[in-house]
Amino acid sequence: MESSFDQMGRLVASRSRDLGISAIKEMSIRSARLPDAASLAWGLPSFRTPEPIRAAVAQALESDPKLGMYTLPAGLPEVCQAAANAQKNRSGQPVDPDRAIMITAGNMEGLNTIFSVLIDPGDEVIVTDPGFVSHISQIRFNGGIPVYWKLDEGRDWAPDIAALPSLIGPRTKAIILVSPSNPTGTILSEATLRAVAKLARDNGILIIIDDPYSHFLYENRSQHFELASLPEYTQNIVYLFTFSKCYAMSGWRAGYMVMPTALRAEVVKVHDLTMICTPRISQIAARAALQGNQSHLIEFERTLGRRRALICDRLDRLSHVFQYVRPQGAYYVFPRVVDVKVDDVSFAHQLLDRAHVAVTPGSAFGPSGQDHVRMAFCVEDDVINTAFDRM
Repeated sequence: MESSFDQMGRLVASRSRDLGISAIKEMSIRSARLPDAASLAWGLPSFRTPEPIRAAVAQALESDPKLGMYTLPAGLPEVCQAAANAQKNRSGQPVDPDRAIMITAGNMEGLNTIFSVLIDPGDEVIVTDPGFVSHISQIRFNGGIPVYWKLDEGRDWAPDIAALPSLIGPRTKAIILVSPSNPTGTILSEATLRAVAKLARDNGILIIIDDPYSHFLYENRSQHFELASLPEYTQNIVYLFTFSKCYAMSGWRAGYMVMPTALRAEVVKVHDLTMICTPRISQIAARAALQGNQSHLIEFERTLGRRRALICDRLDRLSHVFQYVRPQGAYYVFPRVVDVKVDDVSFAHQLLDRAHVAVTPGSAFGPSGQDHVRMAFCVEDDVINTAFDRM
């Protein structure tokens, strides 16, 4: 007779059964069991949601009788308009809030939604290698196949554009880009982005831009190029912005997606099936974020720049253990573990068990991440110092 565990296992779909929890969350869950753990595993910014956003929500709690109600699936019209205005300011190109914008419950929900719309079993999506671990899992969960576009560590994690055409096949649906990158902090060059856009247009595929980190560029702001500023590629770009990082709103679960008009109705259908709508209270917060004072962005970037200098200094003092490329943006560093006789997963587990320091194994981010670990420097300075003191 089958045990209840065996019976339940038989009922669970293979796409779920074969899915592992994100290595980032696994290490965060492990470290949460240790009250004194110094965690560099999760990219959770230490900042508080800025006061003007909190104040707008507090006012709405008192004065808006609809605050606890659904909105229409695509989002509140005034929030869609604010997102369209923000995107025009970013790219210089006009955006129709009624035909090209949807308010998402953060980029993770937005990405899973667009993958659900695009991917039939066996379809392919090109991801950078290393690339964000959850993109890889989302593609697989939706029946797709991630195809790895290798980044060159010896060239500061730059991609080889000459290698990209050979990765595009008859079942390729999209190329997903993050710049600055998670986990390497690489800023993709204008030349690279233009070349990718031309390949996408010529092959009738999409570029999906996941943008959590473009406000964190430090001294490299001039290197960042906005691909959506090129009107000739508008119909090949899906852009996703999240409020999680630059507005310290990770728990609010809010973002927006800008997409070709022909895709919006399909995306809204799947979003409705998943969420019905992004919570109204989070949309109120998002509107306040877009329309309010932006001075906190300067302070956030200044603080993260100081923490980047700190973690690089601490890594330099452990050069017999770690070799790394200085991140150009975002708030991660992706060092190679040198002269260690265990794989990166075992290294991360032993580091947590023995030193109570949490990092994320690099192999989760793709084949080129083997023998690396990701460290997030969005945490308080004393967490960084404690982690390296223990190491």
